Amino acid sequence: MSVRGGAPATLRYLGLFLLACACSRAAPPGAELDPGLELVWQPTASAALRSGSTPKPTAGLGTADDNLPFVPSGEKIGSIAWRTWIYTDTGPRRTRLGYLRAGAVVDGRGPAIENDGCEGGWYRINPRGFVCIGKGATTDLSHPLLVALAKRPVRGAGFPYAYAKSLDRPPDRYFKLPSMRQMAEVEGEAVADRAAQFRLRAEQSGLAAKLGLTDELPAFLAPGVALEKPYGVRMPERREVSAGRASPDSGFSLVDAFYWEGRAFGLTSELDLIPLDRSRVVVDTEFRGLELGAGRALPVAFHVKGALTIWKGDPGAGFSPSAEIHMQRGFFLSGRKSKGLYETSDGAWIPEPGLVVIQPRDGFPSVATGNRRWIDISIKDQTLVAYVGKTPVYATLISAGRGGLGPKEESNPDGERTVRGTFMIFDKAISATMDGDEDRADSYDLSDVPFVQYFHRGFALHGAYWHHEFGRARSHGCINLASWDAAWLFEWTDPQVPEGWHGVLNKERGTVVVVGY
Repeated sequence: MSVRGGAPATLRYLGLFLLACACSRAAPPGAELDPGLELVWQPTASAALRSGSTPKPTAGLGTADDNLPFVPSGEKIGSIAWRTWIYTDTGPRRTRLGYLRAGAVVDGRGPAIENDGCEGGWYRINPRGFVCIGKGATTDLSHPLLVALAKRPVRGAGFPYAYAKSLDRPPDRYFKLPSMRQMAEVEGEAVADRAAQFRLRAEQSGLAAKLGLTDELPAFLAPGVALEKPYGVRMPERREVSAGRASPDSGFSLVDAFYWEGRAFGLTSELDLIPLDRSRVVVDTEFRGLELGAGRALPVAFHVKGALTIWKGDPGAGFSPSAEIHMQRGFFLSGRKSKGLYETSDGAWIPEPGLVVIQPRDGFPSVATGNRRWIDISIKDQTLVAYVGKTPVYATLISAGRGGLGPKEESNPDGERTVRGTFMIFDKAISATMDGDEDRADSYDLSDVPFVQYFHRGFALHGAYWHHEFGRARSHGCINLASWDAAWLFEWTDPQVPEGWHGVLNKERGTVVVVGY
């Protein structure tokens, strides 16, 4: 596995271990752990903030007890690092709560607290925690990185970014706007015709409108000016205008797109410029799970693959075909079945072959108590159901490890199976980069995998933008979800990721995940 960010040997070892047991996350830039660092989560008093009052800290400023939200006064902090860490306090034994991503701008509370751990001064941010002004954060909102990464990832609906996947010939990563001559020299061929054909297809298909492609350059870009990288991102070798070709089977998250010299370019979250005609812009799946409640309950059924004929009629008078669908889709069921057909809640009938049916549970694990939220995953059926106590609230299809039913908990020697057992979400991020061993035939390098929720070592729930085959095992061990399902679960589970934050760390109060047969 390749590790980004120039991480030390101990972190590279951790990355290799994670690859052996799951779908593998790339060690993020700036991920080195402080000696003795623990992951904690502090309580919040958001009610005071909502009331409009200004709560007073229960202890001195800069301590771990200074954890009440504050009313913004106009001071702002901007993240200029791939990970700007948020700490519990400003002391020497501080621990990490979570982090901001480059481009984020959040409310700050001064005066800055200066000490040996932060010469630039610590600022409180909402709803808790402290950020150090320096290489990772700034109060200068005109900083080039804040301007370049002003478009923030979207939460709550589908993918947080636009995405692209490399073609057989991966795109080159430009760090300056190249001329046509420079593009030809870098890529070894004339690209004007290729660019024109892509533009025509993009505008005819609606892709140009979806990406917002215009001939107007973003204000922060100018010919001959190199793009700066966020602090903590490994700087590759740069030659004239290019930092080299992307690796095969790469995925890219796009924060902007535009035409330059008649060619469509995407600006990635790591501030590389990639020609979009060397990639395939991802078209999101229309599939999504079923939200239960308000009279909707189990059983439900999902059509997984191929054509599905929908029938009308009743068992007494007979059935006749009324429609045919060719896409994955979920159905609420009435509970009635006849002649190999299930009745849907709206009175239609669908044939059993090709369906995955989720029936009500016969029994429940001990975690299913009161209003406790938990997630129930079936490896055999490739399904997920979210519960509050014993009440199901969401059901969908997943793609678990392609190695099939794996052993319980610790052992996963081939890295292809999803671990089984009862776990808890301890690390959440709006997005995280994952990559695989370059020596494997199925190596991968996927930027900003969406809505990642780690529940056991390297095993996570997350969205997948590189396939739409939900209901079939095909991951490297993680639980792959459709974009809307991943976004819904991310907002539903604990710990919550506060507004403006990119990720949280927690080891005590996360939502329980039960992975079974």
